[in-house]
Amino acid sequence: MSDRAESRDPAMAAAQAVKAYIRMHREKLAEDGELLGLLLPQRFGDARVRDMQSYVIERLAGENAALRAERDGLRSDRSVRLGDGVRKLVLDLIDARSFEEAIAVATAAAPAFGADRVALCVEGENAAPRGCEGVRLIAHGTTLAVLGRESSGAVLSGGGEALLGDASCNSVAVFRLRIGRDTPAALYVLGARSEGRFEGEETAADLSFFARALERAIRAWLDLPKL
Repeated sequence: MSDRAESRDPAMAAAQAVKAYIRMHREKLAEDGELLGLLLPQRFGDARVRDMQSYVIERLAGENAALRAERDGLRSDRSVRLGDGVRKLVLDLIDARSFEEAIAVATAAAPAFGADRVALCVEGENAAPRGCEGVRLIAHGTTLAVLGRESSGAVLSGGGEALLGDASCNSVAVFRLRIGRDTPAALYVLGARSEGRFEGEETAADLSFFARALERAIRAWLDLPKL
């Protein structure tokens, strides 16, 4: 019976297919004046309706262009702000007058990256160095568990409690710090309460660049050979 019902009403099936297409391709509809014009009933053929048709087409196309411009502008502004922050932090690392001051630059960098928490995590069992607030000790094997053997960084949707001591972080960026051949494994970790905060190629590139600058600064202050 279902086959006979479908064969009796092909127009309704076609209408549903058109509706589905429009829902999936709204942007194409807004940019294609001919396609939009075909959707208007034929009985509306006077000049006023044609003017209204043109108005609707122009308005949809204009709104679509405005939304794209706003989206691109937001991406650009965010990238510029983050890039400026990275450059300033790298200069602060270079200008640091002690090992503790260099670490303080890194652990106070949360606002520049739009993060809520930042920590320098070092695998070990002893107490964290004095005067180095923001340095956390993590269990042996944590770096391997989070990043594997080769990865230099990752963005996670959890893990804030173990790495930052804050379970409220829904976005966590983790970067491996390759300080020395015989030094304990270390991570530079940033956490944000908002989801997806560290996603995007530009953001990841800037954060990774700062992590590389940080590992070099630490290596220099510890008088370790280059890797």
